[in-house]
Amino acid sequence: MAEGKYIDLGDRGKLSLRNKLNELTGKEWIKFSKSWFIHTPRARDKSGILHPAKFPESLVKEFIEFFTKRNQWVLDPFMGTGSALIAASEIGRNAVGIELSKKYFDITKRRIEENLSSGKTFPLHGSSEDLSLLLEKNNLKDIRFDYVITSPPYWNQLKRNYIRQKSRDEKGLDTIYSVDDKDIGNIDDYNEFIEKQARIFDKVFDVTKDKGYLTIITNNVYFEGRLYPLAFDTAISLTKRGEKSWTLKDEKIWLQNDKALIALGVNSAWVANRHHQYCLILRKEKKR
Repeated sequence: MAEGKYIDLGDRGKLSLRNKLNELTGKEWIKFSKSWFIHTPRARDKSGILHPAKFPESLVKEFIEFFTKRNQWVLDPFMGTGSALIAASEIGRNAVGIELSKKYFDITKRRIEENLSSGKTFPLHGSSEDLSLLLEKNNLKDIRFDYVITSPPYWNQLKRNYIRQKSRDEKGLDTIYSVDDKDIGNIDDYNEFIEKQARIFDKVFDVTKDKGYLTIITNNVYFEGRLYPLAFDTAISLTKRGEKSWTLKDEKIWLQNDKALIALGVNSAWVANRHHQYCLILRKEKKR
């Protein structure tokens, strides 16, 4: 390796000045490239953030650090309570989030006011079906995002009445995201859900830079005695959109080793305790 092309960052390793994607050293890059990881978030805080599917800022921050450099733009089209925006701000990235629920949107605005560190951060209230219009209304239409990270509803599973739902209810967590007709989490037909979800990512495709990456945190779901391959069907559906097809690059598996085991199907039939999430990694690439 020629001298002058690296910066020695001590225990972090050496940072290549030719690194086009991020600000990580080779040592850090290789560590992140492992296909699975265990991430144990801190206990849910007492700040009134009762979103039922909140993913931790510490997790999303690792993805943002890998797929962006400082001052680049991050998008979360299913913002929830703003984990991606808070994480982006803490490490000097700019971010836009879209949230349909007024309740969660208001929580995000409060969190940003309390936690904003650096970078430009724009929470927007509305549906990601209207992504371009929302950006235009907020004077953000010229932005092309470097990276997108999000976690859409897991089909309509939040409103299903099963063991984990009862636990959510006992903890004061919502058991539906909203009653809005545009909320894809309220779609009961599985195939319709997959298609409408894909249409939203068509909109995301339009505002993402060429060679920009997309990470979708999702999972397969068990319903009425069968497993629906939601994560796999999500990946496949986004790669078959004609000119707006994403390229599936890989997956990382988040192992949730901290979740309690529940007696499911004992002495009767196989029902797994699903303690992992799929982090699908896609990219906007020119079609060959």
